[in-house]
Amino acid sequence: MSDILNSQLLDSKPVRLEKSGHAICVVKIGEEVFAIGDTCSHSEASLAEGEITKNGIECWLHGAEFDLRTGEALSMPATSAVPTYTVICDADGVTIKI
Repeated sequence: MSDILNSQLLDSKPVRLEKSGHAICVVKIGEEVFAIGDTCSHSEASLAEGEITKNGIECWLHGAEFDLRTGEALSMPATSAVPTYTVICDADGVTIKI
């Protein structure tokens, strides 16, 4: 069973989900789907409320940017990465591996 259905993922619109005690931000960009920790490493704000940028996702609270592929903090004030998760896509939806 998928963690999130394909119909719930709109292009460049982050979605927050919880799985096994982990808050996860899931983002579809074109045909790719990314899953990173949903909590900004600087301010503990939800990244799913942020904006998609050219290089990743920007936290809505203080503007820290994170790479969707690696979780790396790309801009201040964040200096620590957020976790990334393996994504498995099928015809029904997306499964996140913890």
